[in-house]
Amino acid sequence: MIKKSMDEFIRNDREQELIQMVDTLAARFAKRAAKYDVEGSFPFENFADLKSAGYLKLTVPKEFGGDEISLYEMLLLQERLATGDGSTALAVGWHVGLMLNLRYTRSWPDGLYAEFCRNVVEKGTMLNNFASEPTTGSPTRGGRPATIAERVDGGWVITGRKTFSTLSPVLDQFVVTASIANEDSVGEFLVAKSEGVQVEETWDTLGMRGTGSHDLILQRAFVEDGKLLRRVVPGEKSLQDQLGNGWLLHIPACYLGIAFSARNFAVQFAKRHRPNSLQGSISELPHIQSQIGQMEAELRTARTLMYSIAERWDQDIENRPHFKTELGLVKYVATNSALSVVDKAMRIVGGLSLYRTLPLERMYRDVRAGLHNPPMDDAVIRDLAKTALSEA
Repeated sequence: MIKKSMDEFIRNDREQELIQMVDTLAARFAKRAAKYDVEGSFPFENFADLKSAGYLKLTVPKEFGGDEISLYEMLLLQERLATGDGSTALAVGWHVGLMLNLRYTRSWPDGLYAEFCRNVVEKGTMLNNFASEPTTGSPTRGGRPATIAERVDGGWVITGRKTFSTLSPVLDQFVVTASIANEDSVGEFLVAKSEGVQVEETWDTLGMRGTGSHDLILQRAFVEDGKLLRRVVPGEKSLQDQLGNGWLLHIPACYLGIAFSARNFAVQFAKRHRPNSLQGSISELPHIQSQIGQMEAELRTARTLMYSIAERWDQDIENRPHFKTELGLVKYVATNSALSVVDKAMRIVGGLSLYRTLPLERMYRDVRAGLHNPPMDDAVIRDLAKTALSEA
């Protein structure tokens, strides 16, 4: 049997079993994707399926009942999930990625971390970190949060607005960054939904319409003592920086999955589409074969880079702090390659690709969101330039 190109990075039977589970989910999600996209609604049904399948606990440590899969394995699954529905894959990617990150940083108080992990395993609790704001933009740009945390008896009250709050419709708890009043520091707080917390449904976008990335409004939301996870002093390196943010590779994995799905659709279309001006299908035309070959080259290059860096990150623990440039490069290459692949798929299918009755139109919109996920292209290029100049 010829091994399909998407299976080339599966290394063992364990990974094959995980892939089979995710392929079943992806096929199910693909049937619902158009509905959620048109409505701009949150795919609660998909997340119920993820919970039932045990997907939400995959990156949780074994000591708390999780599967403790590696970064490499997480990317295999995230990429496959995105072939079914990019919005669902990107949204759940923040949860499984953050849980993988916490497994290494252990930046939360021990008891709170253990309790949360058990809730993920037993109840399907999910997590995301809300840091973006209207006035500061992406936290990767270094802006100080306008959200303010004030000390009160028994805890803290937090006031502010967070944007791009992915998963907000389904989360009961989430991490919020806030400037601590009367201090030159920023705190990360574990906030539970309460009367002081409101989700304003602002997410009406071109692509990734099912991620539920609404605005989160906090009006003196109370956070009890013990839920201040950590303080970060501006200019100091965080634990994430010290250990390397490998978990953020869930982002390029998602967009490569979308691109692979577009590639599959275009190739299948080319093999069966037979205009009456031709004796065979359009797959026999040189310019169509050229487009297909270019798609293959871009996908194989980006995927090889991503999985090789992920494998190194998993194995070379001591050097994880030095992976920043390579991790950024993976995101840059993968998202831009994904854009190019989907564009070529649209050209192969032609004008029919514009119809909403076909999935390519949605993929074309979804894949463009990758340009706006961290790290941004300009930051990656700047880091590469600084590295080259420092070595010259």
